[in-house]
Amino acid sequence: MLLGCIGDDFTGLSDLANTLTKQGMLAVQYTGVPGEPAAANVEAGIVALKTRSIDAKDAVVQSLAALQWLKAQGCRQFFFKYCSTFDSTHAGNIGPVADALADALEADCVIVCPAFPATGRTVYQGNLFVNDVPLNQSGMQNHPLTPMTDADIRRWLSHQSNYQVGHVPIDKVLAGSTSIQHALDQNCSNGKRLIVVDAIRDEDLIAIGEAAAVRKLITGGSGIALGLPGNFMRGGLISGKLPQWQGEAGKCVALAGSCSGATRNQIEVHAKSNPVVEVRSDDVAEGNLTPQQAAAWLLRRAGSEVPLAYSSAEPEVVAAVQKKLGREEAAKLFEEFFASVARILVDAGVRRLLIAGGETSGAVVEGLGLSSLEIGPEIDPGVPAMRARPDLVIALKSGN
Repeated sequence: MLLGCIGDDFTGLSDLANTLTKQGMLAVQYTGVPGEPAAANVEAGIVALKTRSIDAKDAVVQSLAALQWLKAQGCRQFFFKYCSTFDSTHAGNIGPVADALADALEADCVIVCPAFPATGRTVYQGNLFVNDVPLNQSGMQNHPLTPMTDADIRRWLSHQSNYQVGHVPIDKVLAGSTSIQHALDQNCSNGKRLIVVDAIRDEDLIAIGEAAAVRKLITGGSGIALGLPGNFMRGGLISGKLPQWQGEAGKCVALAGSCSGATRNQIEVHAKSNPVVEVRSDDVAEGNLTPQQAAAWLLRRAGSEVPLAYSSAEPEVVAAVQKKLGREEAAKLFEEFFASVARILVDAGVRRLLIAGGETSGAVVEGLGLSSLEIGPEIDPGVPAMRARPDLVIALKSGN
């Protein structure tokens, strides 16, 4: 294994695996820290954790355990993956986890770049944009778990990290990988350890990846991984030849637990040509809608159509539910519900699952007991098909 990756949710890691696979690296995604060594042919090992919204101390412990396993597999470089919309409060764990990984690896110059231009996420002058608006005006300021109220990643990260935060501006990035290397070294010489790097194009991400060839630790969204496989390929360490993907026929069902604006819009489009049913918190909490009932509804309609069960709602509705049940209890209620629905569906013969939302995806993957996922072709930017079992393929879509 050459590249060891650690991520804070399941959809983001499938996104990363997709990026690496497209660039010719054989990647396997693991659910949590594996209990045994990886297969000998795995070039990029991706450990998916469910740490995005948990206490920083717990996130650090889990991330360091993942790091130890990846080091034991012989990895030469390490990548900490978080969402391209950052998804972290002032008390969030991106900074603490990055600090802990940097300390463990003795990495004194750590790239921070959540950019993913293919999905409209760019970093310019240290600020994160979604399409043409700052992150804190994109709808992410209303996220139910991790509201982003500031687009300046340098300032946001400074609330979380024990180290000084630096910056490589876009003019240095546009000048190419050598310019980026010099700018990183200068930041490091000035006492900066976590360094936010601007990127507005895929070409920028490739140049940053090339500049990161000698860095022990890189952090960011999956886009920054575009340039990493090329470093190994130029070194003759990988061939770029991947096994052929075999798809799966059979019934397909979709489950959505994300409340993001993007997912709500997608549900509206999907409902125009497919059956959909809303999963309401009151119905679930009071036992008026059980996983068995929801699964039966979906199974009756699975066939030529793709039925969808969703709990996505407007921000004010989500806020009311959280006030009534408590934030953690509300999240747990839906996660357990969708995990149970997925188990019933698969036991009943559903062979294709589409899951929307990071927390929902994590709950479903854990609920199904999936230990590793073979990465297949890209369905849409950031969303690969993945083989979970000999008779089951899944796709995990980020809510954003």
